[in-house]
Amino acid sequence: MTVRLVFKHVAVVALALTLAACAPAAGSGTAAAPPAAAESSDAPVPAGHIHGSPPPPPAPLRAGERFQAITLAQPYRPAPPHGGTDEYRCFLIDLHLASAAFLMGTQFLPENAEIVHHAILYSVGPAEVEHARAVDAADPGDGWQCFGGSGLNSALGGFSGARDTPIGGWAPGIKETLLPGLVGIPVAAGTQIVLQIHYNLLATNGKPGPVDQSSVRLRLMPGTAAVTPLTGLRLVAPIELPCTPAESGPLCDRAAAIDDLVSRTGAQARATVNALTAYCHPGAPVTPGPTQSCDNRVTQSALVYTVSPHMHLLGRTIKVELNPGTPGAVTLLDQAYNFDDQSTRPLAQPVRVRPGDTLRLTCTYDASLRSQLPELKPLAPRYVVWGDGTSDEMCLATLAATRA
Repeated sequence: MTVRLVFKHVAVVALALTLAACAPAAGSGTAAAPPAAAESSDAPVPAGHIHGSPPPPPAPLRAGERFQAITLAQPYRPAPPHGGTDEYRCFLIDLHLASAAFLMGTQFLPENAEIVHHAILYSVGPAEVEHARAVDAADPGDGWQCFGGSGLNSALGGFSGARDTPIGGWAPGIKETLLPGLVGIPVAAGTQIVLQIHYNLLATNGKPGPVDQSSVRLRLMPGTAAVTPLTGLRLVAPIELPCTPAESGPLCDRAAAIDDLVSRTGAQARATVNALTAYCHPGAPVTPGPTQSCDNRVTQSALVYTVSPHMHLLGRTIKVELNPGTPGAVTLLDQAYNFDDQSTRPLAQPVRVRPGDTLRLTCTYDASLRSQLPELKPLAPRYVVWGDGTSDEMCLATLAATRA
């Protein structure tokens, strides 16, 4: 399998954080001044994660815009499979869209923030709606299980194809904010929405109990409006985090840990780990360590406005660089990571990227947090790779841009 980095609404991995982002702040630099990154050994230990605060009210509607709310048909009680503590569930929702529109913004409204880890919205074009209905009907109960992606493509759903398009999402700290001017995502008449919700039940050790009926507020404008199409770029890097010297156990073996990940989340997990290694370090052996990076190649010109980071509970720092090591290098993001504040970071001025440019994503993790965080203390030590579970990790940054 190959992984391609492109400016289009196609996820390279199964996470899109947000496609509507903050207005750039005034300033003369090319990028927001980055806060100092915390060193792993000196960074404070979180007391626990609150999964964000209640969502704020939306910004006022602009001329021609309207809100449309979508919600789960009924409360859903997540049931993690295979003895795990995570479930990814997808729900098909009809927009009843009679004519083309632009999606100008989304605001996910988690009803039960104690169990909702993140959410992604996928658009399903009219030609693929029947396929989506068949996938839904084949899984008993509300929606269908969808680790790695929407579940509408191949078994390797983490690498999305033409049957779904990420158009928005939410993680703790994200709210509805808007780029300046009129930019939006084109949505065809007859399009339906797949709402993928990652439920985490670490607090109940995976036992069903809590329920959720989350909703999403969409901001729409007629498809005839003079709107500039918005696109997104997703940067990825692998995770190869061994157990600390103080830890031991069968899952400290990489192969055993990946087998366990597959048992909890499905066969696509192994394919994702292998594909990330091949994409980021072709022909090179895996080198374990707390810091991993990947050079993502740009294939289309675009103007980047914002960066949205995403890691899990062991994340310490995250950094995004344009053309590192060259005279024109620019740092787009360099920050100490806070799981409870994954909000979009605006650039002081939009940054242009061109075909052949390199966007390097670097993430640093701290495996010792596993023995300190209340959510992770009950779990056995393990070698951590890219995975869908909250006890696994991700290294991801989403950039909101317009095509140049």
